[in-house]
Amino acid sequence: MRRLAVLLLAFVTLAACAGAARAGVLVRIDKSTQRMLVSVDGEPAYLWRVSTGRGGFGTPVGRFRPQWMARSWFSTRYYGSPMPHSIFFHRGYAIHGTNYISRLGGPASHGCVRLHPANAATLFHLVRYFGMGNTAIVISDRPMTAKRRARSARAEY
Repeated sequence: MRRLAVLLLAFVTLAACAGAARAGVLVRIDKSTQRMLVSVDGEPAYLWRVSTGRGGFGTPVGRFRPQWMARSWFSTRYYGSPMPHSIFFHRGYAIHGTNYISRLGGPASHGCVRLHPANAATLFHLVRYFGMGNTAIVISDRPMTAKRRARSARAEY
């Protein structure tokens, strides 16, 4: 009987660890529709308008992990422009908040992915909560399927 209890405890512990290993944030950015889908623990949570690189300033395509984050950052390349809640993912490219919210939904940046400041803060806190190692950023030129679209959900983390 004791062996059964130990075996059961080991199984429950293993199952809990496996679930924790899958926990995380997936950020899908679709340059063709200028939308970002954020999934938390595999469930769609947010769908936001973004601005990626305009003509001559492409946003890189591929799968990335956050490299470093800054709550308050100012561009060293573009005249000290504010980049609140920055998540840097590739060679100086970042996801960050913008003051140019009227431009969201269309290409407008020098290659970074711009978000509404409130959405950038939400994403920043999610990535901080789950960890950069448990966050994936996927940027593509292909539209998201309707199956992957998120409902406007609000979650507290």
